[in-house]
Amino acid sequence: MNTVSYFKKQFQENMQTYAIILALGAIWILFSILTGGRYMGAQNFSNLFRQMTVTSFLSVGMVLIIVTGNIDLSVGKFAGFVSVMVAHYQAYVWYDLIPDQPALAAFLSILIGLGVGLIFGVIQGYLIAYLRIPSFIVTLGFMWIFNGLILVRTEGKTIPANQPIFSSIAQGYLPLLWGWILALFVVGLLYFMMFQGRRNKRRYGFELDPLTIDMVKTSIFALLILVYVLIVNQYNGVQLPVLLLAITAVVFSYVTTDTPLGRYTYAIGGNSEAARLSGVNIQKNVFMVFVLMGLLCGISGIMLASYVGYGTVAAGQGYELDAIASCILGGTSTLGGVGTVFGAMVGSLIMASLTNGLQILNVKAAWQYVLKGIVLVIAVYADVYLKKKS
Repeated sequence: MNTVSYFKKQFQENMQTYAIILALGAIWILFSILTGGRYMGAQNFSNLFRQMTVTSFLSVGMVLIIVTGNIDLSVGKFAGFVSVMVAHYQAYVWYDLIPDQPALAAFLSILIGLGVGLIFGVIQGYLIAYLRIPSFIVTLGFMWIFNGLILVRTEGKTIPANQPIFSSIAQGYLPLLWGWILALFVVGLLYFMMFQGRRNKRRYGFELDPLTIDMVKTSIFALLILVYVLIVNQYNGVQLPVLLLAITAVVFSYVTTDTPLGRYTYAIGGNSEAARLSGVNIQKNVFMVFVLMGLLCGISGIMLASYVGYGTVAAGQGYELDAIASCILGGTSTLGGVGTVFGAMVGSLIMASLTNGLQILNVKAAWQYVLKGIVLVIAVYADVYLKKKS
């Protein structure tokens, strides 16, 4: 099979995945034309990726939730509550206890955020997996609970969390040289993994794709990384939150594809009864998925507090909708059993791109919601249509 035929076959088999990538490219081109090129300027390009990080952390976990056939409506307010708690400790606790140690204060605030995320993730996971309360009801209830706890913690006031070291978590940049070193390291790692993968396939007798095809695919990813670093280095460099998001996405992508938890998650979503008869512990795996979602809500809340610089009454408002929409736009099926972390990242980037472009064009917020709603409905229709055809 020649290269052209191979990629044609790949496009037909993964039509939805490639369609969202083409849609993202079309959005960028359209907004670039409408804004006279400002949209793809280095500063806006950098801000675009930074803006997507908070909800993208939620999208990574939401993929696993939806794949199991569940839903989590609490993640927005969950992340908002974590951000308020982190801001409270930054402003009122560590400031009094260790005023001269901002690095330690930031580290302790991170631990607080992760701890809160894990605790509530365990609680929700237990209620859903072991007490068998529908996830829709549990997470809807916790959305209200978190909203109430935010009001209790803030007392209707804004809590400052704009201390320099803590703010650098979501607002910092890598030095320009470090960005290039990191890019070259990742590119080298991509080619190493490609050759290592071919070696392993050969060892175990699997059919190998032509070397040219593997080289082309790897080179495309390598080129995207180098172009990204080239653009953001024209502003301030690679953003720390984007780097942290990339690491998280890679780790969770590995979890979904190369660990028993990931494989069982897809089995449960595809056919829970068949998974049970195969010996899969459904309760344990659903519980672990919600615990991981809690951890990611903790990370998202930390990022939110660091990025905004404050804990506010409206923290996390509507983020659950963006997270769910990002997953669905990225190919995660509402029927369960299908979805990827990579797709969710692309979906999250689409949502951020739409919001960013509409803001530059000064489109009213009301119409931004209308447009995003239309895009989501179309994406769900396409998902159902393609699944019926297959």
